Amino acid sequence: MSELFRLSEVEAVIPLVRASVPPTPQYAWPLLKARTGVEVVVKHENHTPVGAFKVRGGIVYFDRLRRRNPNVAGIVTATRGNHGQSFAFSGSRSGIKVAIVVPHGNSAEKNAAMRAFGAELIEHGRDFDDAKLRAQEIAAERGYEFGPSLHRDLIVGVATYAHELFAGAADLDTVYVPIGLGSGICGVIGMRDALGLKTKVVGVVAQRANAYRLSFDAGAVVTTNAARTFADGMAVRVPDAMALDVIRRGADRIVEVSDDEIAEAMRILFSDTHNTAEGAGAGALAALIKERDRLQGRRAAVVVSGQNIDRDWMQMVLAGKTPEPA
Repeated sequence: MSELFRLSEVEAVIPLVRASVPPTPQYAWPLLKARTGVEVVVKHENHTPVGAFKVRGGIVYFDRLRRRNPNVAGIVTATRGNHGQSFAFSGSRSGIKVAIVVPHGNSAEKNAAMRAFGAELIEHGRDFDDAKLRAQEIAAERGYEFGPSLHRDLIVGVATYAHELFAGAADLDTVYVPIGLGSGICGVIGMRDALGLKTKVVGVVAQRANAYRLSFDAGAVVTTNAARTFADGMAVRVPDAMALDVIRRGADRIVEVSDDEIAEAMRILFSDTHNTAEGAGAGALAALIKERDRLQGRRAAVVVSGQNIDRDWMQMVLAGKTPEPA
């Protein structure tokens, strides 16, 4: 496979991203080391203007969209929240109308955040994949551009966090990255390869949304009938073929974690680092804890990809329970 991107391409967009997103912290929290026996570097992508890593990709995508189509009428996309906030944030700064389709029952607080950034919000379907089909229909009806959740420009943008991570911690044995549709892990794999590092990249999925793990093992896209996890950032039924190819060639393995394990990782992040993580944001730590015996004496990183969880669910998690999606 040809390289996903060149180092120079990511370095070229860093000033663009930096104008809105300062470098996010990455700390090796001592309580996590005491708990796991592993030096754990936490990449805090929960510390961005939208509370998640996705904003980096949106900034680059909209900049390039405006250059290639200066008269674009608008853009419509589908999301469970963080991708949509990224598009709403970036669209408001680019002067481009943004419509966002979310499934019924989506996070009320993520919906409110997208509206606050100026996006038009449309509810449709039972899950992300239903919302995506409706977004494609709206694009045709209105003459809008359809905004994909997985695109090379998005990957180049989110790879800026991997650039920061490896610049500050190049001696990592393993990096754990949650998988939604795949832009984050593709950015990490691409940056690892561009820098010529030997760090292993491990993808993380929820047990009840394991289409990427099934596809990874099968060597081809495998869809599932449901993705019923409260970690909505990982609730995908239909993997992206391009992302799967990158992951199969560049990831060491994919680890499944249960919703109970994710909820416990959220509690651990709160108590050991005093950071809030949404379900997908805690998935990487849940996987590291599950595999801590194989990492003893090594240095690993986990990506806290976002913190956008509704208050009711966070209260439930901190009370020792696991939310159940409707």
